[in-house]
Amino acid sequence: MVLADKIESKIYSLDALAKRIEFWRMLGDRIVFTNGCFDILHQGHIHLLAGCAAMGDRLIIGLNSDASVKRLKGEKRPVNQQGSRAIVLASNIFTDAIVVFEEDTPENLIHAIKPDVLVKGGDWQKDNIVGASFVESYGGIVTTIPYLNGFSTTGILERC
Repeated sequence: MVLADKIESKIYSLDALAKRIEFWRMLGDRIVFTNGCFDILHQGHIHLLAGCAAMGDRLIIGLNSDASVKRLKGEKRPVNQQGSRAIVLASNIFTDAIVVFEEDTPENLIHAIKPDVLVKGGDWQKDNIVGASFVESYGGIVTTIPYLNGFSTTGILERC
């Protein structure tokens, strides 16, 4: 398999991802989920993804679509298109699967995936994490990774 093909093979539709998750669960793998825009990948993102990956066997990243990022972050965003953002995330050693979602929140995605662990960055309060009560309802874990100060896409763009 060519390296580029291996990277692209980590990008799934929700239907294809559901089948892959079923296989991983048969292996006994612990599924970890996080999500975000990941517009300009930086050290803070890598810190988050490394922490997420350490919490289980398979890391799934829900990636906001371009339209979703625009609604959440404004007309000048995203800087990088969703295809490019997905490839960059998929090339990361920590990533097992990427799935793009169109909604403003990953609520539907979380319900479909039913992760064992739901993770967000430390700038999120547990009470505000979308899907937290659902994940906890079946015994899943909801947690945060401490925020790495000085690293944010908004901060990078402001400095530019």
